[in-house]
Amino acid sequence: MEDAPVVLLFQRDLRVGDNPALTAAVESGAPVIPLFVLDDEAGAWAPGAASRWWLHHSLAALRVQLDALGVPLILRRGELAATLLDVTRAVAAKAVFWNRRHEPAAAARERTCEAELLRRGVRVEGFNATLLFEPARVRTREGHPFTVFTPFWRTCLALATDEAPLPAPRAIRAWDGALASLPLGALELEPAHDWAGEIAAAWTPGERGAHAQLERFLDERLPGYAAGRDRPDLDATSRLSPHLGFGEISARALRHASLAGAARAPRDTEAFLRQLGWREFSYHLLAHHPDLPDHPLRPEFARLPWRDDALAMGTWRRGKTGYPIVDAGMRQLWRTGWMHNRVRMIAASFLVKDLLLPWQAGERWFWETLVDADLANNSASWQWVAGCGADAAPYFRVFNPVLQGRRFDPDGSYVRRWIPELARLPDEAVHHPWSASETTLREAGVRLGVTYPTRIVDHAEARARALAAYAQIRDGRGAPKR
Repeated sequence: MEDAPVVLLFQRDLRVGDNPALTAAVESGAPVIPLFVLDDEAGAWAPGAASRWWLHHSLAALRVQLDALGVPLILRRGELAATLLDVTRAVAAKAVFWNRRHEPAAAARERTCEAELLRRGVRVEGFNATLLFEPARVRTREGHPFTVFTPFWRTCLALATDEAPLPAPRAIRAWDGALASLPLGALELEPAHDWAGEIAAAWTPGERGAHAQLERFLDERLPGYAAGRDRPDLDATSRLSPHLGFGEISARALRHASLAGAARAPRDTEAFLRQLGWREFSYHLLAHHPDLPDHPLRPEFARLPWRDDALAMGTWRRGKTGYPIVDAGMRQLWRTGWMHNRVRMIAASFLVKDLLLPWQAGERWFWETLVDADLANNSASWQWVAGCGADAAPYFRVFNPVLQGRRFDPDGSYVRRWIPELARLPDEAVHHPWSASETTLREAGVRLGVTYPTRIVDHAEARARALAAYAQIRDGRGAPKR
């Protein structure tokens, strides 16, 4: 049994650098069998369409890297525990290595796998490769989970070390047996239509793409990040979120690389690391509140009298609300699989408060269409906007889409890019075309209700309606709790 292989299970860690499970598998001295399983039993939060597109191309990139290191990537499809048991039995594996998932359902599947493998005499070793800190490690002085971001992040910074990322192995010892693998296409991850055409032009999935994007960010965008990251009209964000979400680069590598240049832009580096902190906080919340994706953290919000309006929901999805900053964001999302974070907040607020539609419906749409869809970030962020989550702004803080547009897209460049039918409007009208004169609209070639939609709601009236709905639950009224 000296040459019995070990199985290396890839999950949301599609990289060879700073991969603790890979490092441990290689250091075991045994032949290594890299395995990826597309779990058809992943449940309600199986990857959405945009994520599946990214996963296809990330796996293709990982396969090339592993081939160069001397081992093939084995692809399987099926229930995770059953598939792992089949593979370990077929190759008489002595151990399985993986990097832990922190989403509740995924963590539960891992526990099932571990129990079955141990029962069959197969050793299991799990590692943290997703987060800077295990969710259970960060606690208040009283030993409780945090519910407020600032003290949470302060505690994280006190726990942080300067540990460098693990290097990628130079070679991996291959198993000399034969093991069947599905072709990548058999996983059926890519969409059948050309919806992903523009997404493909906007992104380069894979570890090499992640590090190239990191270098661009550090060289070109980190200086000025603190001031520019809220401006959708500027190319000022890192655009690393999908790479981080699929584990093509680690949070530790991002932190280490950004700190290396902190002296050049200390305020900007702090602002960037704070975004990593929000990701950590979201996972912390999800780990301690497993129903976060479906149920409000503040239970009284389950009584809020949400509207049921499929037409309004479809109008929001298609970017035809009549509010340019909202529509620009929704169109950017559909065409590129990504939306600027500031506009995500504006669009989410519009759905929840102007349209009074449930945050879970918006969360689902983002899950389906974002290449960086992440269960912890998505659910925590939607609850934050809806006012029902941790560290939430008061529900009565309602984003005004016109004022938000003027502030963060002051000359309308972002709106004009994604809504070309408004491109000829003057700056003072581009965020509220309904207020422009007939002459201005005619000269710009805009016909409200024809070339660009009329407003689906009046913001002032919608805000009043949202506040009235909030008053119902605040006063103990509202819809019965489901």
